[in-house]
Amino acid sequence: MAQVRAAPKPPASRSLLPVPDVSVCIANWNCATLLRRCLQSLFDQPQGVSFEVIVADNGSTDGAAEMVAAEFPQVLLIRNADNRGFASASNQAAAASRGRFLLFLNNDTLVPPNTLQQLLAWAEAHPRAGMFGPRLRGSDGLFQVSYRRRPTLAALFHKLSLLRWTRLFRRAYYDYRRATFDPTQIRSVEVLMGAAVFLSREVFEQAGRWDEGYPFGVEDIDLSTQVNRRGPLLFVSEVEIVHHGRAAGRANIHFAAPNVAIGYVRYFRKTGSHPALLFLYKLLVTLDTPVQIGLKLLEAAGRFVTGRRQKAQKSLLAVRGLWAFLRYELLRFWKA
Repeated sequence: MAQVRAAPKPPASRSLLPVPDVSVCIANWNCATLLRRCLQSLFDQPQGVSFEVIVADNGSTDGAAEMVAAEFPQVLLIRNADNRGFASASNQAAAASRGRFLLFLNNDTLVPPNTLQQLLAWAEAHPRAGMFGPRLRGSDGLFQVSYRRRPTLAALFHKLSLLRWTRLFRRAYYDYRRATFDPTQIRSVEVLMGAAVFLSREVFEQAGRWDEGYPFGVEDIDLSTQVNRRGPLLFVSEVEIVHHGRAAGRANIHFAAPNVAIGYVRYFRKTGSHPALLFLYKLLVTLDTPVQIGLKLLEAAGRFVTGRRQKAQKSLLAVRGLWAFLRYELLRFWKA
């Protein structure tokens, strides 16, 4: 197994520089093109505050780390030998950073001018708040759900094909996914989407940092839950970031899909769900996965026949994720 390189120590000259207002921490894996655009959006436009950028690259094989080193020498680049997962790489970036505040940013985002200044102003004006999240807008121009309620087992039961037709738990699922989202209001929320979250270094440390038991997915729900115990989470609709949405996950579906499923089990166990309910959830997910594969294959065939080839490819992508879960990660799912 490849050995993970330790995070490099900041050079002595860097330690002599003034402490920046904001440290932008980006975890990356095999998304060179998106990462380049993200970094360009940060550096090619005024941000109104002093900031630094730390990229923790998880052993990318698409030249992402080399691109950062060649085109953005001002970025502190951490090179890992293999994929350590989002949470671990984000913790690495935070540990190597020096800013008073931290912005954890997905590599598939674009940051408009003065966004960092706006987020910092909100944080300084609301010192009792724990974490701040901007409004997310997709590359299609539509608003994305930027916050949610904490998930429940009832909500996830509704997602299962075996149960969805019964309409059981429909209300729980709707409440979790969309019932409370309003992109125009500034409000206290339960969970902020991890594509972009802003908080002080002190709060981040008090919350226990990112839980590295989540390789990919659900770690933002966990961090939101931990931070919320120390101060409210604020959705700030006045600040907006463009988020391509699931680009990294779709590019690495064989890794992302199984780890999201495992992440939910870890979260429910960590937050005290009854063992019997967790067992039932695992059993139903196991039985439901072959059903979902069959349904997605039928869906893909129907979309190809009717000329909707792009949507058919999305259906097949979902099949790849489900198959990776069933073939390679089912045991880890049951052990979670």
